[in-house]
Amino acid sequence: MILFINGSPNKDGNTARLARELIGERPYEQLNLAERKVYGYGQRYDDDDFDDVLGRIQAADTLVVGSPVYWHNLSGMLRNLLDRFYGPVPAGSMSGKTLYFVFQGGAPTKEMLEWGEYTMKRFAAFYGMSYGGMVNNLSDAERLSARL
Repeated sequence: MILFINGSPNKDGNTARLARELIGERPYEQLNLAERKVYGYGQRYDDDDFDDVLGRIQAADTLVVGSPVYWHNLSGMLRNLLDRFYGPVPAGSMSGKTLYFVFQGGAPTKEMLEWGEYTMKRFAAFYGMSYGGMVNNLSDAERLSARL
């Protein structure tokens, strides 16, 4: 199963459109972080959705993680989710999954793209996932879609 984790506040914005280009005609589930309560690292409240989000991630074979470029890096919603993994999710426990990263914006610089990809590569490696690559334009989506 493919799970698209949308780190954009727009559930059908540019990030989601680019993810659909990558996924193609394959069935997938879309999880919009803007519709979930995933509190910051170290916070825990009764209405926290982290455990449900984590369960959906654990059930997926392939993760497509998307974010717009905000303030030169990942969106805060996505950063929060990544931070929350540290501690409750053991290193290497996502072995067998592949992670693709969709990172798009109006005019990201080479450095911005490198910083975002560095973070996602490290995240994938720490939790034992294979890193499938980064998509930041239609050409990348078409190229990586063949490998998905």
